[in-house]
Amino acid sequence: MTEHSRINIELTPEILALLREAIASGQYASEDDVVSEALREWEGRRLPALRAEAELADLWDQGIASGPAVDGEEAFARINSRLEAHIARGGR
Repeated sequence: MTEHSRINIELTPEILALLREAIASGQYASEDDVVSEALREWEGRRLPALRAEAELADLWDQGIASGPAVDGEEAFARINSRLEAHIARGGR
C-alpha cells in the first residue's frame, strides 16, 4: 500500500472557489483528487524542465572543456580557406 502524508495548504479565495466548483460539478470527487491532479500536472512540466537544465549544464561543461573560444568570423575564414584549397586541388 502507498504511504501517504498529510500537509496543510492555504489557498486564495478564488482558487478555493474554483476547487469547490470542480467538485460540485462532478469533475472531481474530493479536494484531494483536485490537488493530486494539479501536482501530477506540475510534475509533468517540472521534470522535462529539470532534464533540459541538466542537458544545458552538460553542454556548457563540454564547451568549456573544448578549449578557448574562437572568433566566429575567423573560424569561418579558416574553414573557407581550407575548402577553397581542397577545391583547387581537385577535391583531393
